[in-house]
Amino acid sequence: MSDNQKQEHYSLSMMYGTYADILFVLFPFLVIAMQRLWDGNLYQSLMRPDLSIAAAILAGLAIGKFVLGLVTNRDLGRYKERIVFFIALTLFVVLGPAIILILSMTGNAEIPGFVAFVQPVLLIVSISLYTTAVSIANILTRVTAPPSVGDHGGPTGDEPVDVRPGPAPLDLPRRTGNDTY
Repeated sequence: MSDNQKQEHYSLSMMYGTYADILFVLFPFLVIAMQRLWDGNLYQSLMRPDLSIAAAILAGLAIGKFVLGLVTNRDLGRYKERIVFFIALTLFVVLGPAIILILSMTGNAEIPGFVAFVQPVLLIVSISLYTTAVSIANILTRVTAPPSVGDHGGPTGDEPVDVRPGPAPLDLPRRTGNDTY
């Protein structure tokens, strides 16, 4: 298998994993929507905070992935500002409005009609940001090892080999018999 095929396989696997995460988060909301459809109240799903809750969950997961990409590799000097920008973007564009909508919708009896359009947009943006976060975290945490002696897909000698050290192991202090609690 060539390096290009390995990269395509890895990218495809990551895409399936990312969308599996998204479907797992959205599954309870799908069940709620199906029950409301059964009852003939599907439009009411857009006027309840369900989609904002799903958007807030995905935004929180996206922030976690961005932070993971930020703290994993210490040699990210030129990328740190971009990752922090995506964290701020997620907070400002999705998480903040989703929480405001959740609080406003649960506290008010009269819900304005624009909410039916804003909630799906928030959900779509949160899915996009989560997908971006997973991609960035995977790109930043990927470590390319040098080819082994019997590797047929390795460099021919003309291409430079990308050898980066892996992440440093977590250095935890060892327990001694004299520790007191």
